[in-house]
Amino acid sequence: MESAEIRRRWLRFFEERGHTVVPSASLIADDPTLLLINAGMVPFKPYFLGEVKPPFDRAVSVQKCVRTPDIEEVGKTTRHGTFFQMCGNFSFGDYFKEGAIKLAWELLTTSVEGGGYGLEPEKLWITVYKEDDEAERIWRDVIGVPAERIQRLGMGPNFWSMGVPGPCGPCSEINYDRGPEFGVEGGPAVNDERYVEIWNLVFMQYERGPGEGKEDFPILGDLPSKNIDTGLGLERLAMILQGVHNMYETDNLRAVIDKATELTGVAYGAHHDSDVSLRVVADHMRTSVMLIGDGVTPGNEGRGYVLRRIMRRAIRNMRILGATEPVVGELVDVVLKTMGQQYPELLTDRKRIETVALAEEAAFLKTLKAGTNILDTAVTDTKAAGGTVLAGDKAFLLHDTWGFPIDLTLEMAAEQGLSVDEDGFRRLMKEQRERAKADAKAKKTGHADLSAYREVADTSGSTVFTGYTDTEGESTVVGLLVDGLPSPAATEGDEVEVVLDRTPFYAEGGGQLADSGRIRLDSGAVVEVRDVQQPVPGVSVHKGTVQVGEVTVGAGAYAQIDVKRRRAIARAHSATHLTHQALRDALGPTAAQAGSENSPGRFRFDFGSPAAVPGAVLTDVEQKINEVLSRELDVTAEVMSMEEAKKQGAIAEFGEKYGDRVRVVTIGDFSKELCGGTHVHNTAQLGLVKLLGESSIGSGVRRVEALVGVDAYNFLAREHTVVSQLTDLVKGRPEELPEKISGMLAKLKEAEKEIERFRAEKVLQAAAGLAAGAKEVRGVALVTGQVPDGTAADDLRKLVLDVRGRIPGDRPAVVALFSVANGRPVTVIATNEAARERGLKAGDLVRAAAKALGGGGGGKPDVAQGGGTNPAAVDEAAAAVERLVTEAA
Repeated sequence: MESAEIRRRWLRFFEERGHTVVPSASLIADDPTLLLINAGMVPFKPYFLGEVKPPFDRAVSVQKCVRTPDIEEVGKTTRHGTFFQMCGNFSFGDYFKEGAIKLAWELLTTSVEGGGYGLEPEKLWITVYKEDDEAERIWRDVIGVPAERIQRLGMGPNFWSMGVPGPCGPCSEINYDRGPEFGVEGGPAVNDERYVEIWNLVFMQYERGPGEGKEDFPILGDLPSKNIDTGLGLERLAMILQGVHNMYETDNLRAVIDKATELTGVAYGAHHDSDVSLRVVADHMRTSVMLIGDGVTPGNEGRGYVLRRIMRRAIRNMRILGATEPVVGELVDVVLKTMGQQYPELLTDRKRIETVALAEEAAFLKTLKAGTNILDTAVTDTKAAGGTVLAGDKAFLLHDTWGFPIDLTLEMAAEQGLSVDEDGFRRLMKEQRERAKADAKAKKTGHADLSAYREVADTSGSTVFTGYTDTEGESTVVGLLVDGLPSPAATEGDEVEVVLDRTPFYAEGGGQLADSGRIRLDSGAVVEVRDVQQPVPGVSVHKGTVQVGEVTVGAGAYAQIDVKRRRAIARAHSATHLTHQALRDALGPTAAQAGSENSPGRFRFDFGSPAAVPGAVLTDVEQKINEVLSRELDVTAEVMSMEEAKKQGAIAEFGEKYGDRVRVVTIGDFSKELCGGTHVHNTAQLGLVKLLGESSIGSGVRRVEALVGVDAYNFLAREHTVVSQLTDLVKGRPEELPEKISGMLAKLKEAEKEIERFRAEKVLQAAAGLAAGAKEVRGVALVTGQVPDGTAADDLRKLVLDVRGRIPGDRPAVVALFSVANGRPVTVIATNEAARERGLKAGDLVRAAAKALGGGGGGKPDVAQGGGTNPAAVDEAAAAVERLVTEAA
């Protein structure tokens, strides 16, 4: 049975039994604690935690997931993979243990002709939590599984929680016996390679307290409403139904292995090491395509680094297998063909996915060469110092600057006989991640415990946003935090977070900065609001300072935003939509939005592009935007179903999470996007848009920065003033400026060359006199001296070599000359062959001279260069050279 059919049957089976089909969420997690969705239940987490009331009692999904903690094990085992599809069915206070168990057994054991998966009941083994008598009874007495095929296990394998205080409960796992060729009998308690877990049923019935690990926490009591969360690994079931030994040989991945075999000429099954590499390529290329499809682009941080690391491991393994040409394009094509059956949006977005993937391959092949040179230098330095371990900071530099995965550094260092300080590397990585996490958490929550916000949501419900139509209005204080802790009151000077039942303040989101303004209480107290965030869905938290009086929970309030700021931000946000559409018109659908920030009077817009946007194209885009402004198009917003929005051609932003009902912002006949932000009413209100330029912010991602309205006008006014001043200086018209300034620069450059030639000739004129004045030091002709200040290092080098050449070759000679340029002393020292035969090496001499100058230097035995920071020490440096000559001679 093909993977696509397994997926179809899963969704159909549960939909026919009253479950709402929930499409897979984006891999980009809408959760500050996660980079990527790593479990099927993640999109349902707010429902299980009680943050949001679920819109259904039963749900079913096939969720895309990515996990990378065990990335080094990929290809080595039968089960480790970075991307997988988790089939899940969920119950929110509806059916519980018996219902979940019956549904699972029915789907697994019903014949293929009857719509099931057709597994033999006698090959299914069950594990239950050791204290869960109820689950064991249902399996034994209701389903009819023999007692000898039901095993009780401890909390580690058979008890579930999210790792934080909240819902938890026992699990029951369904395992498939693959037969004696996979190991000894005895059930999953004895051999989990033979008895493979395919389905985990989680019975959420308890509430847990704080604690560490999977077992060290207290059970506080029963949940008021019991829930079901189950997960069946699609790839594991495919492995069984397709009769293959591991997940890499299932239909979706085997197709990629076959293509990699074709490209490299290495047969699958010929050798363990090459098989591991082929599996890594198959797994990682599929994961890469799925991540790019959901809007992730390669980078050096966060999700971007996950993608970059995975892609580069795949490319490196293709190189190990013998590929010498670019291969990503053909591998991506295979993944799109196989996974496109299950996720048609991949085929729709083929061009953008291919563009990003090919750009990353090209970048890595360049990086591989440059990074290898850096690593070689680090290895040489380590060996020269007598070390056997490459420092962790060197490995971190290769990762952070050059995008080298640590395993690549480990392998290449090992080839040269060195190990790597992995602990030091991982410590630096951890510090970097903790800084990033702390910054993100502080921004979203202000260091407050999320449970405080959830409590407000539970007691008072979601904040009603009135800002689409109102800029001020009455409300009530329903929550208050002081210094991150819940408080009934706050006084003048306190830093507070205020939650209102309704608010005109826009909370930061979708690239739009938050509103600022004031909240005035009926008591006369005033809170100056500087930021608004939504740390939990639906709760707007106003962060600010109490200016006057006392703020209390339950008090009436009047909220008023800074209207001037809001209007400026709205202009920027509408301009962002226009820029997005104009770029797509110019560059094609690959110019998809990858991020934005809309602030007062200016915005930045990130979009996909494999190369820089030509200046002429950017000019055309800017002209098109401003032409749209002059058409005075109305800007409207409408809430509709996601399906209707797609039919209308609305553009959705990658990484954003959308519900069943979405808000669509339409700008005349020009632009249509899903957006929750605030906008102008008509394009004429923007006035003017000025694109300042574009730049790269990562592989395959460009950024445009722009000004809007008065800010754009002020910029052009300043530009006009500068142009007027230049026309006065060059005595020409504005359109003549490029030609006239170019001519002036050419003349200046020629004059500088002439001056340089004159200076060099003057310096070299001194060569004969210096050679004639050589000092005899124990049979060595020694020339030392200081040339005029400002002499460049290159000219000094030429002079030294000229002087050395004027001394007869059979006479040992050392030439050490000094110059001071830009306040810093420079020295160049040369020796001839006769001097080197007496042990006089330029490198040794220059180090002694540079040390006296307060710096360092080095070079070859015949010529070396150094410098320092103390120009007053030139005589001392010359004396140091003479001492060494005296001692050596």
